[in-house]
Amino acid sequence: MVTMSDVARAAGVSTMTVSNVLNERRPVGAPTRERVLAAVESLGYQVNLTARNLRAGRTGTVALIVPSFFDYYSELADAVAREVEARGRHLVLERTTASAEQEMASVSGARLQLYDGVIMSSVGLDRDELDRVRGPKPIVLLGERDVPERFDHVRLANEAGAQAATGHLIERGSRRVLALGATPGDGHAMTTDRRVGWEQAHREAGLDIDPRFVVPIGDYSFENARAALLRVIDSGLAFDGVFAATDVIGLTALGALHERGLSVPGDVRVAGFDNLKVGGFIPPGLTSIDPGHEAVAREAVRLLHRRMDDPDAPAEHVSVPVQLVVRGSTR
Repeated sequence: MVTMSDVARAAGVSTMTVSNVLNERRPVGAPTRERVLAAVESLGYQVNLTARNLRAGRTGTVALIVPSFFDYYSELADAVAREVEARGRHLVLERTTASAEQEMASVSGARLQLYDGVIMSSVGLDRDELDRVRGPKPIVLLGERDVPERFDHVRLANEAGAQAATGHLIERGSRRVLALGATPGDGHAMTTDRRVGWEQAHREAGLDIDPRFVVPIGDYSFENARAALLRVIDSGLAFDGVFAATDVIGLTALGALHERGLSVPGDVRVAGFDNLKVGGFIPPGLTSIDPGHEAVAREAVRLLHRRMDDPDAPAEHVSVPVQLVVRGSTR
């Protein structure tokens, strides 16, 4: 059986350092932590979860609560699972369908007892409703909503990402850029933020902001995105760029444009947001904003374990930077 001493020798550290990495007792530098985790994986070291959890009064599980298991959230869940498992815990997924009632039920006192902590992407609950959430276990919130200061919170740079994607389209020559699905007033702070980024890119380029180019699609389904873009094409409104609020919308736009005989990027340039892996494999390849799945997961799990170790620590509010990934849809 592989022991903690074996891991320490392989990583070139003390057994206390290995224990600190695996139990999150004290901060350990990133290079050292990576060496320890690499040694754990290569040697097949198994943490005695049962004994550790009995001593600590913990369940050994963390919940990730998200609106759906589709598109962005599937890749986020995969990244969170890797971070959680590296710390010797298991990840449990819950789906709320963006319902305020289901979100509230997921963080009720009784449900929280099942987990050591919760990471939740809240869409349905507003600030006041979130402020009523009290429980015995730590909660880290994800997303764009305004949240009570007492919660640890990880959010994306949505405005900056949308501005970068739209600005890239303009730099490549587009002058009439649709904001497909980036519409305010639908209850999602994300779509409002991405609409603002679209507007900022136009202002920076000295272009008019034409409300006709803001195209709502309702819920973010392939069917609705396709129907919305086909209506725009068939209406005769001339456009030469599409900023899609998500990659699901962007990939659907590629298909709808092809249906109407428009080439990408020859006639229309397209950029999305989420950098889903599939976007790199569907011709011509979707230019997209990478929201930093790995960084979001790393920060959320870090904050959760920090809160487990020190319930009275001041809350942290972290914004994860985004990055433009250029592919064939804008080349």
